[in-house]
Amino acid sequence: MLTNLQINSRRLWDTLMETAAFGGTEKGGIRRLTLTDDDKRVRDWFQAQCEALGCHVAVDEVGNMFATRRGRNNSLPPIAMGSHLDTQPTGGKFDGVLGVLAALEVMRTLHEQDYETNAPIEIVNWTNEEGSRFPPAMLASGVFTGVFPAEYAYERTDRDGITFLQELERIGYRGPMKAGDHKLSAMFELHIEQGPILEAESKMIGVVTGVQGMRWYEITIKGQDAHTGATPMYLRKNALLGAARIIEAVDAIGQKHQPGVATVGLIENKPNSRNVVPGEVFLTVDLRHPDENALDAMEEELRSALARALPALELTYDDNKIWSSAAVKFAPELIDCVRTAAAKSGFAMRDMVSGAGHDAAYVARVAPTTMIFVPCEGGLSHNEAEATSPDECAAGAQVLLDAVLACDHMLTAETVR
Repeated sequence: MLTNLQINSRRLWDTLMETAAFGGTEKGGIRRLTLTDDDKRVRDWFQAQCEALGCHVAVDEVGNMFATRRGRNNSLPPIAMGSHLDTQPTGGKFDGVLGVLAALEVMRTLHEQDYETNAPIEIVNWTNEEGSRFPPAMLASGVFTGVFPAEYAYERTDRDGITFLQELERIGYRGPMKAGDHKLSAMFELHIEQGPILEAESKMIGVVTGVQGMRWYEITIKGQDAHTGATPMYLRKNALLGAARIIEAVDAIGQKHQPGVATVGLIENKPNSRNVVPGEVFLTVDLRHPDENALDAMEEELRSALARALPALELTYDDNKIWSSAAVKFAPELIDCVRTAAAKSGFAMRDMVSGAGHDAAYVARVAPTTMIFVPCEGGLSHNEAEATSPDECAAGAQVLLDAVLACDHMLTAETVR
């Protein structure tokens, strides 16, 4: 059942710009790492906004926030909307944030129109989706869905050795509720595409049918520090040279297994002095593909490259797969809700698989789930220059509202039967 409820596009845009001040950067982006003071500030703001609408806000043991608006039948688990408020170190204004604040705009619209849903409606702010401070990504939604125990999350450390638990308690967001005890009827996550397809095809809405599989690795390559002037080339054990060979091999793996991708995104060279042969390099590898068998092949080729290239340079290495997220297919009935919602407003749409990881990929293990994409300029994301227009944000929020109401109608019909 479709309604004529309309979100307030100006209010949504103003809210996006207002919250961008929490961790705002000189280049117009946001640096709001998980469990920092800026994360606390935006969480406090979010809670106050939801409570002003009459929502009950609960927090679980890993800091996930749940703002719930009651419905007619509160014996039903809530229909959830949401994403994350943490960002990359040089993040933009929309990645994750749009999904939470568009959900807030949906809630504001329901509240001001005094519209009563059958099922409760909820906004979720998932903790540490980015994984940039406390790897791996999607950490707290992983705890919520049983992928990781809470203790695993508590023990994660940032590059300064500070634990997730220390910071969670410091900012006051270790809640009393056990992660996963809170059941969901469904989950919708609105997000910018983080890629160029929608913009290139002049489509307003991406109907997301699933998420490709992802694997993260940490590799430490060890050689020997030595004086650059006094150490002949043939006697060097140059860890950075070994890293260069591996970086090239990783790129070749991605080129070979398209539409899969392979990336070295972080590298630390030690001692990082201009007149010392590098003795140790730490680097990360990110492999992704929609097909798990292809990911297996990519992983095998990575390990073969390590074994082939590094001993030949008299280097040793340690490699550790720190995270694996299998490819996901979303719930067909929720995908249909998104298609119906987009068609109602006349938005051009296309089906697509997400190339990036999202909390929805884990939530799909425990509840029907899907995602909605809107374009971002040039496909640019994880960048301070990330841009999405007011019209695109509004379109995503409107589709989110109508998809949630379509889902509520579907649940009502199932309850009556």
